[in-house]
Amino acid sequence: MSRFVRSSKYRHVFGQPAKKEHTIENVKVTNSAWDTNIVSASGKYLSVNWNASGGGAFAILPLPSPFHGISDFPHKLPDTIPMARSHTAAVLDTDWSPHNDSIVASGGEDGKVMIWKVESSMFEGWGQEGWVPQDFDPVLRIDASPRKVGQVLFHPTASNIVASSSGEYTVKLWDLANPEDPRSVLTGHSDIVQSLAFNPTGTLLATTSRDRKLRIFDPRVGREAVRTNDGHSGIKGSRVTWMGDLDKLATTGFSKMSDRQVAIWETGGLGNVKTISLDQSAGVVMPFWTDNNILFLAGKGDGNIRYYEYESDSLYALSEHKSSEPQRGMCFLPRRALNVADCEIARAYKVHGSSIEPIAFIVPRKADSFQSDIYPPAPSVEPSLTAAEFFNGKTAPLKLVGLGDGTVFSGPTPSAVHSSAAPPTPTPFSATVQSPSIQPTRSFSSGPASAVPPSSFGDPIIPAALPAKTWVPSPSAAPTPVESKPAASTQPSDNKAELELENERLKADLRDALEKIRNLELQVETIRANARRAAQTLLGE
Repeated sequence: MSRFVRSSKYRHVFGQPAKKEHTIENVKVTNSAWDTNIVSASGKYLSVNWNASGGGAFAILPLPSPFHGISDFPHKLPDTIPMARSHTAAVLDTDWSPHNDSIVASGGEDGKVMIWKVESSMFEGWGQEGWVPQDFDPVLRIDASPRKVGQVLFHPTASNIVASSSGEYTVKLWDLANPEDPRSVLTGHSDIVQSLAFNPTGTLLATTSRDRKLRIFDPRVGREAVRTNDGHSGIKGSRVTWMGDLDKLATTGFSKMSDRQVAIWETGGLGNVKTISLDQSAGVVMPFWTDNNILFLAGKGDGNIRYYEYESDSLYALSEHKSSEPQRGMCFLPRRALNVADCEIARAYKVHGSSIEPIAFIVPRKADSFQSDIYPPAPSVEPSLTAAEFFNGKTAPLKLVGLGDGTVFSGPTPSAVHSSAAPPTPTPFSATVQSPSIQPTRSFSSGPASAVPPSSFGDPIIPAALPAKTWVPSPSAAPTPVESKPAASTQPSDNKAELELENERLKADLRDALEKIRNLELQVETIRANARRAAQTLLGE
């Protein structure tokens, strides 16, 4: 056996379950056999598909953590809680907006996609004597399909775009400001779509299907997939996730012999890079990618969570979080909401039995300062594009936030990854994002398309409530032009700022080079030690 040890900052990452007071109990999880993650998280709330009679419902709960949500939130839920109940059949999937922690989308067997806005006042007095729960009402209803809607997914960079997959074997993209008709319909699947994932800029969408094909679509080019290849050969559920900006996809599925597998694919020609057999269990494996280059794999019906580090087209097993409680579903917290003081690089919310258990994945370090080497920038809440800009063909990089100092900046576009140009000037990050108020429910099953004035955030979220038959564009809805004042000459300061940014970039490159040198020196010392031991063994013989 080789004595060489691969250098990694995440070698000793371990999963730490939360204390009992941060675990949610008395959760009535859905009995639907539809294969989704059941639970979804934003930076403030959780949504859980609920076992409800007389229609479909899901619960919205504050995050059970001392760093999020409501401090006096009871960890054991009362029997009656506020619910989102407007679906007429079981809710199959939910997804939180990456640009607003209070907006969630849901899809159900009734063929509807609904958008919900959570007000924190809904949780005031929760569980106290005399408290009366009030159900949530959707702010938008969309007749997405005559059949069930199996998945919903928000766009990562453009605000107010939601993708939905349906029993018609299609994926539709919706502009929430003008949702009478889908802006894009993606076809070509010959069976149920099992999962979908956007790349970081949202320009490509990958899907897996029960027809055992892996497809990549460009939603703005056409209805058909731009790349297609055979996926996992087994008929059971397959999942896909994009591996950050590495131009790689990770999929999970089954072989013909029912072995559970994880595979890596390159996106240029959709060729298979590597396939690894995991085991022969029956549960679908849920993949979760983090920008630490770590892939988490959680199998339904398992109690364990495997995690691997990706490097040089290979997955290296780091460790495994073991538990005697099998999970029915799981989600991960957005990285911008992690507790960096405890060196937490990921947090999972595991649904098992009637409980939801937070599990923090921690790098064991004793340093008190921010550990920048284990915290790459995280996706910010600020969108890069409006929905109109995206569908008109504009592409923008994902906006990122530094977890140490809170600055927001734009990441490189795919074509500029290796550019030597200096990055944009960081802007101060504000934890409170201004978003337009969302009014009571609008239904878009009928009625003429209408224009919506831009919000102060730069993009319409959801139009105000007006009768669908009478809502028409108003000439006064157009934004009033703002007279711009001539800017003073800032050429010297601009040059100075660019030089400072270039200096910081060079310093970062130098730090990376020094770290590589230290790793190489460690490998040399290891080789020398092995050589000495080998020589001693030979001389001893």
